[in-house]
Amino acid sequence: MRFGVLGPLTAWTADDRPVPIPGLKVRALLADLLAHDGRPVPADRLIDDLWAGDPPGNATGALSAKISQLRRALEDAQPGARALLAAHPAGYQLCVDTTNADHLTFTDLLTKARHTTTPRTKATLLADALALWRGPAFADFRDEPFLHPTIARLEEQHLTAREEHAETRLHLGEHTQLADELTELLREHPLRERLRAAHMRALYRAGRPSEALDSYHRHRDHLAAELGLDPGPALTGLHQAILTQDPALDAPATTPPPTPPPALPTP
Repeated sequence: MRFGVLGPLTAWTADDRPVPIPGLKVRALLADLLAHDGRPVPADRLIDDLWAGDPPGNATGALSAKISQLRRALEDAQPGARALLAAHPAGYQLCVDTTNADHLTFTDLLTKARHTTTPRTKATLLADALALWRGPAFADFRDEPFLHPTIARLEEQHLTAREEHAETRLHLGEHTQLADELTELLREHPLRERLRAAHMRALYRAGRPSEALDSYHRHRDHLAAELGLDPGPALTGLHQAILTQDPALDAPATTPPPTPPPALPTP
């Protein structure tokens, strides 16, 4: 069984059938367990999260009922899946890892991408990681305070991955496609300087230097209006390099991917 939180909370059977999880509290319980990345969660913590500091009279019994309902939903969808939700002295544990939880797969792919020295391999790993996102993290539980730290962490990782992917694609010479893609992304995140730098480089390498300068000016004006700050030294230096048409800004020479050898004739 697989679980997804990079978008609406979802579970799938081994043959990719959606698993119905009945009841808001039971779904919230599943979300809470997934947010702990396979670590045991104390019962007191689950009670506080699910009932927001206002638990029912028999809180332990109410939590046990929700645990039973979740186990039953998993078991009904896929026999044997109830064993994924285990009880320990330290609390309740949902057994997930990089093979069956999309947010853990995502972070694993990011780690692998950051440890490779081959740009094309890195771009592929980052693209695979980004493809796991179906929408905002925990999209149907974004108002739950107990999930706010996890949502913030995942969304920061998501944006950083998109920035790293853009920089890697720049290295591979994909500046023409990136110039317009990053324009759209910057509408959502106008203050991300690393993203802005990738956008400026893409525009410059695509033969649109005046638009690269306009991108910098929009960022500078927005930053001053929103936060009363000036652009950082890295972005200011990039702006100056574009003004002087510094040769260091030119796209690096890239080696195309190897062409597979022709197939041998069949005897």
